[in-house]
Amino acid sequence: MDLNLIANGAVWYIVFLFSLTCHEAAHALVAKWGGDPTAFRGGQVTLNPIPHMRREIFGTVIMPILSHALGGWMIGWASAPYDPAWRHRHPLRAAWMALAGPAANLTLVLIAALAVRLLISARVLAVPDKVGFTHVVDAASPGAAEGMAFFVSILFSLNLLLALFNLIPVPPLDGSSAIGLVLGENGARRFTALTRNPTLAIVGLLLCWRIFPYIFQPVFWMSLRLLYF
Repeated sequence: MDLNLIANGAVWYIVFLFSLTCHEAAHALVAKWGGDPTAFRGGQVTLNPIPHMRREIFGTVIMPILSHALGGWMIGWASAPYDPAWRHRHPLRAAWMALAGPAANLTLVLIAALAVRLLISARVLAVPDKVGFTHVVDAASPGAAEGMAFFVSILFSLNLLLALFNLIPVPPLDGSSAIGLVLGENGARRFTALTRNPTLAIVGLLLCWRIFPYIFQPVFWMSLRLLYF
């Protein structure tokens, strides 16, 4: 049994679950502020992952573990409930609710970036010779800093990925709901009605899966240049 593989998988899962929890808690909190207490009553306005895991056990536990065991990546999902009638009455508030999830992920990206800059300045971490998704920084010397480097690398990269992916303006992703801020209330209602088609949601996800590497890779490398500047 490879203990390093198990340890890396544990770090992956901790960061993954925390990132999903922050994303969904942000949705739930902004919905509550906007007048929809549905997710709040369901216990989703919390950084405790348990309520989110209970709601989406397959997406938060089974799928991430299986995908990492089979491919070295974690794929999964979570969700926060909302009142469709509230969304119809207040499409602009619903748009802000949708943006709150990616905003939470971008906040985690900034926190990870700040940690990287501070730890590089303190010579605990260093810019690696070979950069990758899980290798944004290196330990300056062997030891406990190696685990720290792996942790902040995943925290930075994964949350950048989650934010960008969810901001794609294609249903059922958050970006499609955020379009309401541009369309106005009546336009947002009409657009929401169009996006309720399940077939459209499946096609949208497949399309995003194909085009996302062309979006993420240049943004990732640009972000690293800013990080190391």
